[in-house]
Amino acid sequence: MAARIMRNPDVLWREEDDARDEAQAALEQGDDVSEVGTSLLFANGQMVVLNLLGTEIWKRCDKKSVAELTAELLAEFDVEEAILREDVSGFLAELAEKGFIAYE
Repeated sequence: MAARIMRNPDVLWREEDDARDEAQAALEQGDDVSEVGTSLLFANGQMVVLNLLGTEIWKRCDKKSVAELTAELLAEFDVEEAILREDVSGFLAELAEKGFIAYE
């Protein structure tokens, strides 16, 4: 069985609805929104600003495998599977390093 991603319950997070809506609209127009922050994570004295993709990964990652998460995101984002898988894995590795997620 594939490892399941578990969010650290001590992480506080807030999604910025206005920023998310603006980023989504810009994305639909073909703009690059990779630098637009749409949510914030707080834990262990650390703050992380997430872009639209990072926010969607964070919201969906609890109790899913990387493969399940990638499949869900492929349905929503127009990107090649290999690129998305690499982005998801790298992002999750960063979150795990900071103690924001773990694998069970």
